[in-house]
This record gives sequence, C-alpha cells and structure tokens, in this order.
Amino acid sequence: MRRQLIYALVFILSLSIVILLWPINDSDCNSEAFLSSKTKKFQVQATKVVVQPWRGEHHVYGIFMVPNEYKQTPLFVLTVKGFGSECSKPFGYSQNYDDISADPGTHLVRDYLRTRTALRLILQGLYAQLKDKQNWTLTYPQPKR
Repeated sequence: MRRQLIYALVFILSLSIVILLWPINDSDCNSEAFLSSKTKKFQVQATKVVVQPWRGEHHVYGIFMVPNEYKQTPLFVLTVKGFGSECSKPFGYSQNYDDISADPGTHLVRDYLRTRTALRLILQGLYAQLKDKQNWTLTYPQPKR
C-alpha cells in the first residue's frame, strides 16, 4: 500500500512538472516577426484582466475595447509582460463581457492566456504583474484603406 502511494505521488509530481514546464507555442504565425516588422500597427491595453487559474480553463484572460474597424482583422498579437507574445485569431466579439460594456464604435475582445502558462508565471512570482492590466496589450495590423 505504501509503495503504491509513493508511485502515485511521483507520477502526480512528474505530470505537474511536465504540464508547467512544457514549452507551448502552437501558433501558426510568428509574433516576433510581426511585432518587429515595419507594418503599421494599432495597440490597445486591456480594460480588465481576470487571473484565476485555480478555477480551471478559461479563467485567465484580458478584455480589450477595440475600434470596430478591426473586426475583420485576420490576426492579432497578445503581449503579456513577463510572458512574451503569441498570435491569436479573432474568434468572436461582444458588446458586453463581465461588467464591461463597449463604448459606441467599439467592440470587446476577450483573449485568453493558457492556464498552465499562468500557473508557471505565478510560481515564478509574477502574479501581481500578471494581474496588472497595463501589462496586457493587443497589437493589430492597420487595416488597408
């Protein structure tokens, strides 16, 4: 019985280490190349940030108020200070998220940070930095006129 408990604890510890330390980059675009390119860009800071990874998936995100002219943009880059940047494709927008309402001429975008990434940052002592909405930025390419 004691040996099985030890094996179970070693398995859980190993699984936790793999989940927290496994490099994650399944993006199909190069965010660093986009950010360093000479393409004109539009950036917006988060209006609200929710960081509650202990509640499970989809509980670490930023809400951004974006002008309506960017609704048809094929991609944007989420940058979180301490984490870096990753490309995302828009998958929906709304006029209301949580207790935030979009101003006229804008819409709200909610973009998520992976739970395991958030847990890794918290374990590195970056919880306060992660919760600061000034550290979350969406960067869009300027639409062609």
